[in-house]
Amino acid sequence: MKKWGIFLFSIVMVLVLAACTANDEAGQEEQDEGVQSEEGGEKVLRMNNGTEPTSMNPPIGFDASSWNVLNNVMEGLTRLGQDDQPQEAMAESWEVSEDGLTYTFSIREDANWSNGEPVTAEDFVYAWTYMLEPETASPAAFLAYFIEGAEAFNAGEGSAEDLGLTAVDEKTFEVTLTQPTGAFLNIISNPSFFPVHKATAEENPEWFAEADTFVANGPFKLEAWEHDSEIVMAKNEEYWDAETVKLDKVHWAMVSDTNTEYQMFESGDLDMTEIPADSAEELIDSENVVIEDQAGLAFYRFNVEEEPFQNKKIRQAIGKAVNQQELVDYVTKMGEVPATGFVSPGFEDAEGNDFRETNGDLQTFDAEEAKALLEEGMEEEGYDELPTITLTYSNTESNRIVAEAIQQMVSQNIGVDMELSASESNVFLDEQRALQHQLSRSSFLHDYADPVNALESFVTGSSMNRTGWSNEEYDQLIADAKAETDEQARYELLYEAEKLLMEEAPIFTLHYYNQVYLYADSISDVVRHPVGYLELKWADKEA
Repeated sequence: MKKWGIFLFSIVMVLVLAACTANDEAGQEEQDEGVQSEEGGEKVLRMNNGTEPTSMNPPIGFDASSWNVLNNVMEGLTRLGQDDQPQEAMAESWEVSEDGLTYTFSIREDANWSNGEPVTAEDFVYAWTYMLEPETASPAAFLAYFIEGAEAFNAGEGSAEDLGLTAVDEKTFEVTLTQPTGAFLNIISNPSFFPVHKATAEENPEWFAEADTFVANGPFKLEAWEHDSEIVMAKNEEYWDAETVKLDKVHWAMVSDTNTEYQMFESGDLDMTEIPADSAEELIDSENVVIEDQAGLAFYRFNVEEEPFQNKKIRQAIGKAVNQQELVDYVTKMGEVPATGFVSPGFEDAEGNDFRETNGDLQTFDAEEAKALLEEGMEEEGYDELPTITLTYSNTESNRIVAEAIQQMVSQNIGVDMELSASESNVFLDEQRALQHQLSRSSFLHDYADPVNALESFVTGSSMNRTGWSNEEYDQLIADAKAETDEQARYELLYEAEKLLMEEAPIFTLHYYNQVYLYADSISDVVRHPVGYLELKWADKEA
């Protein structure tokens, strides 16, 4: 895999992937309108989002289904370029204080909202403050804790006036950090840090919920939104770099079944598609297949507050009973790499060593050891037989296939039977956050290009934890790593933290992600960052 994570003041940047049952006939309506548009000489790209965005409110829609659209209708101070590096966006330039704590951003004079009004520093102050307000309950708030006063404010222990956010004047935005943060410019390209048109949001708190009230500042704007069916984006002529945008429109279908998506691609209703698992061997070597790296992984979470998973050895036994290599070879079949730890390959420490290679294989298949651990764990808890175990997954075909494979492996390898439960994705995450699942499917995509972004998910109280697991030693290791300015020493702390996480086993890992798509011949310059978001700013489609 290519290297994307060097945290030496020059870092490449960036869930929970969500999918739900959608209207599989959405693509036909999309095709009808798309054909008419193309006959009129417009360039119309047709894609599938898989599901309705969780939310188009930037600090709330913290998942890929929301980011796909948000990252193309809005823009932050920085944006990841075609080289995966952060570049000037709403900010045309910035200055950094000598101590590395204060960033002063100059917002472009021609940075406008889709309603023609200027993007201002106050729009950023308003949006970032809103993200951190406790009442907002933003799952992304932890990303902003490097800002002065942010963590205390988000915890309800500080005030908005204490935040290191200042609108110096209409086009000058100043941010004060608690400590030097090398990934700062990368982090703020995350959609959670997008500005919000203050006047609109104050007048209508639900401004983001419909196309006719949505105010954009990115390459595209929302033209239409038929909920659970399709979204139409149109080129935003008010965008400061509109000359670069080649597409006139983008139609997003919302079809959760990959087989249906592929059929729509084959019939010309979509310009790109994921590959169905049962067709992977046949299609994976097609000349139209695009395979790109992605920093993140699929895994399962234990609820350690629910029997029998209060016992570490029982958790370890379930994880070791899953043969990851067989899973990627015979079930998912997309060329994935088994996940032997929570941190993906591709992140280098100060000595140029890959994090994953250095920290070794911390999650491995071993049926015999799994049996022994299960026996020891059951004896510790006084179990003659295990309580019923229910494995819950978000209701998509791909998730079902993987869940059934895990169910079979665990039964065959250690004699533990598990029930399966499918939950609609619009409630799945809420249930998982509320610890209503005993054992549940999950995923993680990097928000920025550093191993700490993955590992900080499991500190006590993190909105990303969702296991009930809490460990003071782990919390301290992550806190020390964030405060450590010596790069190699910081990595040593992260190595130790990951080993502790995998030993305690509130999770077990499956495979690292890649991005596999079939593209029509007419499509070019769609950018999918390894750590980041889908970019259509540079995309093109031949007539």
